Amino acid sequence: MNFKIKFSGRGHNYTEKELNIVREAMQKADPLTQGVYRDKFEEKFCEYIGSKYSFTVSNATNALELTAQLCLFNEGDEIICPSHTFTASLYPFIKKGAKPVWADIDEETRVISLENIKKKVTNKTKAIIAVHLYGYCINDIKEIADYAKEKNILLIEDVAQALGTEINGKKAGTFGDFGIFSFHSHKNMTTLGEGGMLIVKEKKYADIIPLLRHNGHTSFDFERDYYWQPAMGNVDLPELEGNILFPNNYCMGEIECALGIELLERIDNMNNEKRKRAIFFIDSLSENKLLKFHRIESKQHNYHLLVAKVNNNKRDEFINKMAFEKGIQCVVQYYPLNRYDFYKKLNYNDAGCPNADSFYDNMISFPFQLWMSKEELNYMLKSTKEVIEQLS
Repeated sequence: MNFKIKFSGRGHNYTEKELNIVREAMQKADPLTQGVYRDKFEEKFCEYIGSKYSFTVSNATNALELTAQLCLFNEGDEIICPSHTFTASLYPFIKKGAKPVWADIDEETRVISLENIKKKVTNKTKAIIAVHLYGYCINDIKEIADYAKEKNILLIEDVAQALGTEINGKKAGTFGDFGIFSFHSHKNMTTLGEGGMLIVKEKKYADIIPLLRHNGHTSFDFERDYYWQPAMGNVDLPELEGNILFPNNYCMGEIECALGIELLERIDNMNNEKRKRAIFFIDSLSENKLLKFHRIESKQHNYHLLVAKVNNNKRDEFINKMAFEKGIQCVVQYYPLNRYDFYKKLNYNDAGCPNADSFYDNMISFPFQLWMSKEELNYMLKSTKEVIEQLS
């Protein structure tokens, strides 16, 4: 059907300056991958996020694939993951031999918590995935990081939706051993549809990621008279702690990197605008009893998505009325992973996560792309109030 306001898969539009940067890179970049724009983007991202090592990749799933390789899972090793997240947060680790252990989300914040993590830790726990879902930086991420370090457990922060969020001036993604970022089409910052970044703390990882990312390419360990003899460069097998790791091709193009450099200049402004709009929308509905939002006015939330829990088992009625009476496309997101056929077939379907189930079964996600006009936002607010009145 034709919606007045659709749930768009495009997070934002581009400025004229950003369009010109893309045109310039298209004309001047040589080569069109693995070049100077990549180096500058990684350098600028390090400065922005507060990390020593940053690596561009073609998407965030590739960053997770690299991280899964670097975790060096052995048979029987477990990884704790919230059941309520996007599937890419987890399956790369299963591919590398990890056994998933589901952790419930916090009922109020809708993300994983230290309390729920502690319930799942065993002597087989090798890693924890902390997902900053919906654009919210996990409130106790520092405590989770401290606990993981104490227990000698690797901490992976999935920051795909929460770029730029922070607690006490420290950015999400910099607390754990690995930080994963996405520049997918739907995100608050997108590099032409795909793109990602992996940050790490330890040099032992940083030293081999370039080889893992780009087909094992490296330099020869002897001097050559000519660049093209015996070949343009060497190819080797990366090694980590005595383990040989097979390389991949997860490179990000120069055009996307050039755009990413420019977008970092305004990501905070884009986050601020989305936060401002979200708070306006939530506060305008503060008297309602049907929708329960998560209201955070600080930089801890960038409101990548605007979600609410619908009370009184009226979620489906609400969605239908918004769609067919108001022309507004609200959606339901993040089916608990253990309920997907994918994980059932792997016998990972017993989660025991009542908060995740309850939230999913009653949640809605409003259209909330940055390019929505104020008139559209006001129409959505007016329509929401009218539907709430009908259902109350």
